Amino acid sequence: MDIAALVVWKRLSAQTPWVSALMSLPDTHVRSVTERAVAAVRETAPRTEAARTGRAIVWELPGFRTGDALASAVLTAAAPARMAVYDRRVQQALDCLGLALTRAPGRYGRYMQLLDDLLQHGGARAVGWTARDIDTALYWAGGNPDQAPPSRSA
Repeated sequence: MDIAALVVWKRLSAQTPWVSALMSLPDTHVRSVTERAVAAVRETAPRTEAARTGRAIVWELPGFRTGDALASAVLTAAAPARMAVYDRRVQQALDCLGLALTRAPGRYGRYMQLLDDLLQHGGARAVGWTARDIDTALYWAGGNPDQAPPSRSA
């Protein structure tokens, strides 16, 4: 059910073959996979390593084998203070900023490393910011025609 809510939030089509394949899996199997992914991203391991491990685990489920948007949403829901959402708007903002992030395997881990680098190099301007704050800023910079960006008090 939680994954279904994230599908709606990410505005994905629930009528694709992977949704049927996912929904046909026993609930115990889905819970087992997501439980391991949640544990991985909540671990004390460095954020990049935790992201790579969590992403590799959710890869086991239909719908999580290509692209990182839904997988990153699941992992961020599991550990909002540590993880960040990746999607096409974020990619567009990264491209505009000249920050390379290719589609090669392992993109989510590289994305989290990029966010860690931005946090580290932001100095005093980054104090109090999280990876989630940066992904939100990138999302708005990448364009959302439906809404105006929220204000951020810091």
